[in-house]
Amino acid sequence: MAERIEQRLEDRVPELEQLERVGLFTRKEIRAVLRKASALEYKIQRRALRKEDFINYIQYEVNLLELIRKRRARIGYPFKKDEIEHSILHRVHSLFNRATGKWKDDVQLWLSHVAFCKQWNAKHQLSKVFSTMLAIHSNKPALWIMAAKWEMETRLSSESARHLFLRALRFHPDCPKLYQEYFRMELMHAEKQRKEKKEFEQAKMDLGEFNYSEEILNGEMARIVYRDASQKIKGVEFQLAVLSIAKLFDFTQDLQKEILENLQTRYADDPLTWDYMARRELELGSLQPTEHTTKQKKVSEMAQREERCCAVFDEAVRAVPTEDMWKCYITFCLERYDRKTNSEELKQKRLERTLNVFSKAHESSLLLEALYKHWLQLLLDSNLSEKAVEVAEAATSHFSQSVEMWQMRLQVLIQLKRDDVTQCFEEAIKHVKSKGTLPLWTLWVEWSEGKKSKEDTEALYERSLHATTPAESVTMKEMYLDWTYRNGGYKKVKRLFTSLCENHPFSLDFFRKMIQIEKEQESCKMLHLREYYERALREFGSTNTDLWLDYIKEELSHPKGKPQNCGSIHWRAMKMLQGDLVEDFVSKYTLLQTGHL
Repeated sequence: MAERIEQRLEDRVPELEQLERVGLFTRKEIRAVLRKASALEYKIQRRALRKEDFINYIQYEVNLLELIRKRRARIGYPFKKDEIEHSILHRVHSLFNRATGKWKDDVQLWLSHVAFCKQWNAKHQLSKVFSTMLAIHSNKPALWIMAAKWEMETRLSSESARHLFLRALRFHPDCPKLYQEYFRMELMHAEKQRKEKKEFEQAKMDLGEFNYSEEILNGEMARIVYRDASQKIKGVEFQLAVLSIAKLFDFTQDLQKEILENLQTRYADDPLTWDYMARRELELGSLQPTEHTTKQKKVSEMAQREERCCAVFDEAVRAVPTEDMWKCYITFCLERYDRKTNSEELKQKRLERTLNVFSKAHESSLLLEALYKHWLQLLLDSNLSEKAVEVAEAATSHFSQSVEMWQMRLQVLIQLKRDDVTQCFEEAIKHVKSKGTLPLWTLWVEWSEGKKSKEDTEALYERSLHATTPAESVTMKEMYLDWTYRNGGYKKVKRLFTSLCENHPFSLDFFRKMIQIEKEQESCKMLHLREYYERALREFGSTNTDLWLDYIKEELSHPKGKPQNCGSIHWRAMKMLQGDLVEDFVSKYTLLQTGHL
């Protein structure tokens, strides 16, 4: 092994001599490079190889190349690149080849090699990397697309790109993304040939030896790809994806028409088809020239285009009366309403249209739960409070088991300062199952704190502890403790804490809150703090290292603390903590002893 390493280091000598001779590196720096290279070589020649060693070696060589590049720029010396950079590049490629040969499944390693080849313009080497990588990772469509894109855009070889796509489709005959990118590539190839032909014609050159097929120029190859894909891949999403690609090219009108007809024939009942057809009315209108027109006329044209969109949507909800279809219609209306405009008339028209669509969807019982929130917010923003209350009530009637719907209705009533808030809370708790009602109880007690008497709020807190699930009652205990301290003082909160400790479960914050309350008192008693810490440790002592450390800190810093107890606490922590937490505790305790924590 040593002989092999010495040989590899000797192979570096010519490039290092050149670096010193041309003044890019000093003799001291050359020695440092040799030392580092020797250490890295020994690591990658061991019997038990590690991926990290190869990565570190490659990163060192890449950094060295970058340093050479910067120093060349600084001193203005562009010569001797074959003797210096070429040998380093060859070494990096060799390291990558060894690493990817050893860890074939690491895609990130392959991609790093690809990125390195692109950075240093190593086209021949990159072609080999793609070939080997695709032979091993043929099950990853994204890698095929990457390779084909490089062939098309960098090497300008549409034939090689087409060959790669056809190979990829043999492995992945049902991959929509592959077909989309293949479709795009054929259109790019057609566009490239159209530009070439146009330039030849403008230069009045003889096209005798250049054979430009009219079919290819018109995107016939892309049409074949599309037709083949349509037979294998179902779904309106794919049709819309290829249509959006076709629209990027100005010679695909016939192809776009075919895709559109196919979309309307095969997917007439899909909401996405109707959504596209409706939104298309906006684009069709925007194609008309609008120069030298007044602002009023532009607003009028925009209103007309939106009306045409809505006419299509109206037809859509009659033909496909589903929740998803109404969602598409409402989403469109909300998007148009959110668009900025200086015309108050247009904004008002958009608002009226949106509210009208919401109402129609609700009357059809096809309005999704999530959309009620948008409707209510729109009504509140428009100062239509009575309508908002009516809609909120209808939402809870339709989705009587939904916590979110009741929460939304209650927030509306609270915001409008209505008198029937308590009645609505009672109704909500009656309809919704106990599991998941925590948001309702937290909202209720927060409202009660500001609006009701202390006695009523306290009774509500007590009720919430029994009404919520054990896991949810943990949050209510924390809120109850905090409210009691703010409104009843220390003695009352201490009695409450003792009472609450009789019913599991608890959270760590519950105990920490009580510890903090005790520490805020003028006569903070260590006896009480010990009690709280001991209670907390019984619940969380096996899983929380910081709790033990805080207990030790308290004994050390409190005027009535007993530092001699720290050893006992440390011993108990070592016995009680689980797994790796013991090591974590020991390291933190050491930092505490040395004054670094």
